[in-house]
Amino acid sequence: MKRYEGLFILNTNGKEESIKETIDAISAEIVTAGGKVETVQKMDKRPFTRVADKKFTSGFYVNIIFESLPTAIVTLHSKFALKEDVFRALISTAPAVVVAK
Repeated sequence: MKRYEGLFILNTNGKEESIKETIDAISAEIVTAGGKVETVQKMDKRPFTRVADKKFTSGFYVNIIFESLPTAIVTLHSKFALKEDVFRALISTAPAVVVAK
């Protein structure tokens, strides 16, 4: 298993009360793919610096650190791309945990 960091930008237009359910659904997808969620960090709603679509001028940012098999990342990324509540999903390798001595 390898550690990954996923930055998810959620589409919150008119449905800001469903953020928790969307985060739970993302975590469930990771677990279903054989992964293990370590931490979930909610980072508030932020305006986009560059607006690609006038319908989406801001999004709710969530950072999730999880462990997964490298083969599952492509599948996860394609599933997140199909979810209408997820505006963007960026998954990268997370830095290794450093234990203080």
